[in-house]
Amino acid sequence: MEDVQKHSVHTLIFRSLKRTHDLFVSNQGNLPDVDDRLDKQRRSIKAKDTYGSLLDRVATANEPRRTPSGHAVERPLAITDGSTDTANSMLKFNADARRPDTVLSIPGSNSTSLVRASMPNNGNGPGSNGASNLQLIPKKAPTIPKPKWHAPWKLSRVISGHLGWVRCIAVEPGNEWFATGAGDRVIKIWDLASGKLKLSLTGHVSTVRGVAVSTKHPYLFSCGEDRQVKCWDLEYNKVIRHYHGHLSAVYSLALHPTIDVLATSGRDSTARIWDMRTKANVHTLSGHTNTVASVVAQATNPQIITGSHDSTVRLWDLAAGKSVCTLTNHKKSVRSVVLHPSLYMFASASPDNIKQWRCPEGNFVQNISGHTAIVNCMAANNDGVLVSGGDNGTMFFWDWRTGYNFQRFQAPVQPGSMDSEAGIFAMCFDHSGTRLITAEADKTIKVYKEDDEASEETHPVNWRPDLLKRRKF
Repeated sequence: MEDVQKHSVHTLIFRSLKRTHDLFVSNQGNLPDVDDRLDKQRRSIKAKDTYGSLLDRVATANEPRRTPSGHAVERPLAITDGSTDTANSMLKFNADARRPDTVLSIPGSNSTSLVRASMPNNGNGPGSNGASNLQLIPKKAPTIPKPKWHAPWKLSRVISGHLGWVRCIAVEPGNEWFATGAGDRVIKIWDLASGKLKLSLTGHVSTVRGVAVSTKHPYLFSCGEDRQVKCWDLEYNKVIRHYHGHLSAVYSLALHPTIDVLATSGRDSTARIWDMRTKANVHTLSGHTNTVASVVAQATNPQIITGSHDSTVRLWDLAAGKSVCTLTNHKKSVRSVVLHPSLYMFASASPDNIKQWRCPEGNFVQNISGHTAIVNCMAANNDGVLVSGGDNGTMFFWDWRTGYNFQRFQAPVQPGSMDSEAGIFAMCFDHSGTRLITAEADKTIKVYKEDDEASEETHPVNWRPDLLKRRKF
């Protein structure tokens, strides 16, 4: 018995192809001649089936037009229903003509009207539904939404009292007072209505970089460059808890709105989650490779969002203590992240752009361009006003939805200060959204409010959609 010779797969496939070629090579070029009459009939049937309504319309347009004197005038369009020319011209239409959103023009017609492909027949063509008129609908160009009008803001009050750069602000839930922290290591409590000093809290041994007021407890939380995170009992005006764990300066803190946890971030490239009551370091959120300059917390996922000098924004799963998404669109340090108070969105600020994102996945919405300074801070209110504050003392006011810049502001420095001290380190709206409080490098706190006398006539929206480019990454 002979052994079967084994061949490679390549050889077997080649042999199969050769057998097939040898089998059919004799029939090469022996196709039957094309019957012109049948080909024309096929084209005519196909054209009538696809473009029946148009052919009927063209036939109507070809009928002689009568002048008032009774003379017949030939129309310029001369196409007969069912002819070979008509079939050929119709079959040259776009292959997508069957789609309902395709817009067609009548071949040979000098009209610029647009005809939607999925139009009803006029009662004579195949598939007629009895409609007698064809509606001509022009395709609309995409429109850029017009920005909402916002009243311009003006300086209302300047509050002095700190002996160093004012670095942070927090408004208490009752909207009666606010707290500030500064380079003089003191936390000061101010009356919001009058601007008068109510209380000074000392205890930090270095610059105070973050303050937050609890909505559920009579507690004030603070953090600073001394690596300390403190909890103050405002009934006794004393520190009742310390949260130890950060290895370097703590730059930002945020309170979770529904559960008793505290989030802090700092120069050790981490954000830390603390149990407010037991002082336990629940999670250490590691992943950033540089200073974590800003942290915010919200009740819905992602519950923690951080912005870092490594140019990234991270969204965190609070239960697992892990990063669920890293946004790498920024090219420079992200110094501020702000949540919109009512929309499920947030914004991040960097010298290259302010970017808006949609929760929970961090989908990019748009760039807000124009504030070319180092943007240290941002604030947003329910009215759709987004404010950004720069290292050079400039403030830009934006419409949140469209990114339209409706006001630019350069606050004058306090008398006796150098122009180089015109820097804005922190800002926030009060809970009514009608007053904006800023913390500045000239050691002052400035309060802004809307101009009551302004109207759309005195301060119109300078909206130029022709110059507005749709922002990209």
